[in-house]
Amino acid sequence: MAEQTNITVENLSHTYMPPKGKPVLALDGITLSVKDKEFIALLGPSGCGKSTLLYLMGGFLDIQDGQIRVNETPVTEPSRDRGIVFQHFALFPWKTVIQNIRFGLDKMNLAKSERDERARYYIDLVQLHGFEDSFPSQLSGGMKQRAAIARTLAMDPAILLMDEPFGALDAQTRMFMQAELLAILEKTPKTVVFVTHDVHEAVLLADRVAVMSARPGKINEIADIELGGGPKDVKSPEFAEMVDHLWDGVRKEALAAGQGR
Repeated sequence: MAEQTNITVENLSHTYMPPKGKPVLALDGITLSVKDKEFIALLGPSGCGKSTLLYLMGGFLDIQDGQIRVNETPVTEPSRDRGIVFQHFALFPWKTVIQNIRFGLDKMNLAKSERDERARYYIDLVQLHGFEDSFPSQLSGGMKQRAAIARTLAMDPAILLMDEPFGALDAQTRMFMQAELLAILEKTPKTVVFVTHDVHEAVLLADRVAVMSARPGKINEIADIELGGGPKDVKSPEFAEMVDHLWDGVRKEALAAGQGR
C-alpha cells in the first residue's frame, strides 16, 4: 500500500521584513490540514498571503512561527516530494520541451533510457506529443503550461503545489487546462494545494476551498465542495449557490482591504 501524504499547518504566521519601512504581517495563525490525495484550493483577495502560504509549504521560505509537517516530518527546505507549478511557466527558453521535462530527471540517479521513457510518458500525458523538440517560444500559453506541469509531474512528487497556474491564460485556454488537470489527476492522483483568485475555478477543481481574509491572512472558512458526487455540473443550482457563497466572502474581504479595515 502506498504511503499516504498529508500536510498539517499549525498556527503558522509569517512576517516580511523589507529593507525599508515597517514589517508586514502576511499570515497570522494559519491552521490547516490537507488529507491524502485531496485537492484543496486557497482562495482570497489579492495580497492575502495565498502564495506565501504555498511557498512556505514548498520550503522556499523559512518558517518563523508555527509549523508545517508532511507525514509528521517538519518542512524545513524544498524536497522532491513537493513539486511546484508557477503561473508564468518558468520554462528554460533555450531548452526544448523534452529537455525542460528531463531537466529534473537528469539530476536523479536514473539510467538515460529511464529518463527518456519517463519524459516521453509525461509528454503524452499532457498531450504534447509531436512538440518534444519545440522551444517554449514556439508554443502557445496553454502548451507552455502543460510542459511546465509535465516537468513537475515527471519528478513524481506526492504533493503538487500550484500557484495560479492558469492565471496568465485566456478564458478559453484556461477552461481547457482546468479539464486537462482533472484528467491528469485521475491518472496520477496527487495531494494538491492550488492558489487561485477565481471562485468558479476553485469550486470546479477542489474538494475543499479555504477562504482567506485580507492581509494579514487568516482562514475565514473551509468549504466542502460536495455537489452530489461525480463530475461537477457547472450549470446546476448547487454549483451557482456555492460560487455565490464563496464570492460573497471574498468580496467582503477585498472591500475590507480597500478600506484599510
